Amino acid sequence: MKQLVSDVKQLEDDLAVCTRCGTCQANCPLFAQTRQEADVSRGKLVLIQGLIDQMFDDPKGVNKRLQRCLLCGSCGHGCPSSVNTIDIFLKTRAIITQYLGLPFSKKMIFKKLLGRPETFNDIMGMVAPFQKFFFKKEENLQGTSCARIASPLLRHRHIVSLKTVPFNKTLENMDYRTKGKGVKVAFFVGCLIDKAFPNIAHSVVDVLEHFNAQVFIPSHQGCCGIPALASGDFDTFESLVKINVKLFSEEKVDYIVTACATCSSTIINLWPSLLKSRDKIKSPDKIKNKDKKLLEQLKALAQKTVDISWLIEKRFDLSKGMPKDAGQKEVITYHDPCHLKKSLGVFKEPRQVILASGNQLKEMRQSDTCCGMGGSFNLDHYDLSSKIGLKKAKNIMDTECTIVATSCPACMMQISDMLAKKNQSIKVKHPVEIYAEALFHK
Repeated sequence: MKQLVSDVKQLEDDLAVCTRCGTCQANCPLFAQTRQEADVSRGKLVLIQGLIDQMFDDPKGVNKRLQRCLLCGSCGHGCPSSVNTIDIFLKTRAIITQYLGLPFSKKMIFKKLLGRPETFNDIMGMVAPFQKFFFKKEENLQGTSCARIASPLLRHRHIVSLKTVPFNKTLENMDYRTKGKGVKVAFFVGCLIDKAFPNIAHSVVDVLEHFNAQVFIPSHQGCCGIPALASGDFDTFESLVKINVKLFSEEKVDYIVTACATCSSTIINLWPSLLKSRDKIKSPDKIKNKDKKLLEQLKALAQKTVDISWLIEKRFDLSKGMPKDAGQKEVITYHDPCHLKKSLGVFKEPRQVILASGNQLKEMRQSDTCCGMGGSFNLDHYDLSSKIGLKKAKNIMDTECTIVATSCPACMMQISDMLAKKNQSIKVKHPVEIYAEALFHK
């Protein structure tokens, strides 16, 4: 308990920045649904300040309230005092997890699977072929499946299944390198793209090779670590960061590209900042010496990391090689992922990529409002996640589009689920997929 008190006090400087103005109420998608002060950023910051006293009486209750957050960053994005809410929430979750420990299920998932990239890939590869026994394919354009058996966790969900041939199988346990002579790019694939949306990864590689880029894809790369970090498992997060830093520091590259908004935001914002402040959220006896070399590597990687749409829009001529009759003149609307627009300020570039494909872009209302996914929030609070998601689905449907594009595979899963609930004939795609289809007449 003494260590808990000490750790929480380290957050006092961060907490003091909040003036309790309440602006976050207007920006929080969760508060819009519940109207509960404890669900908004201001309420959580007050909760953290009272954490020391409340931990004696109800530690699990405190943790439960802190977990009711999408980690979308909407509160911090619109905060006049620039409170770094995401950092504070993640640090606090790590502190509480130190005190309470991880639930057994999460301990097994994070430490035995996610934290071991090769094992994770092998297990997911073995599981994928057996999905057909538990899920049945639905006849819709979202390509979702639903559970064959009644389950409290799965009964209302329309799930994007794991692909039987993930992208990592393309690499055949070897690093992938192209013979291009242009800009040198390392590709951080990410878990969801690798296992659920491998076509996005293939589109990234095809487009980069089209522009004569040198593409380097390290094999056995791991998760960016955000699922573990969001659950307070700082040790697994740190382990995954070190695995990836080693892999992506092996070759000198101009850029590290991702097609996942959450991976981009994690690498750019969370890898350097949270590891730099790890002495604030880990017990001193667990810290031997500050790894200055690691922090320098993290900063260097963060500075080179970019979203795929940003890279091809800023560095290349999008019209190069594009057929004059490109595009099928689809009506496309675009959803801004929170971790791309709010965290990184990237929102114009994906739209330019879509327009370059020759299709029509039609903006939806509130394109940058959270879709309600929030990773594990969707698993733990599916009803709330769906309420937020269905509002997004309505905005999409109102455009009368044929395709909705977004730059985050987690958003793609959520939007696919919501559109399937509404029996909509709207496809869900990534901007780089749309561009590649037009470029190569796919």
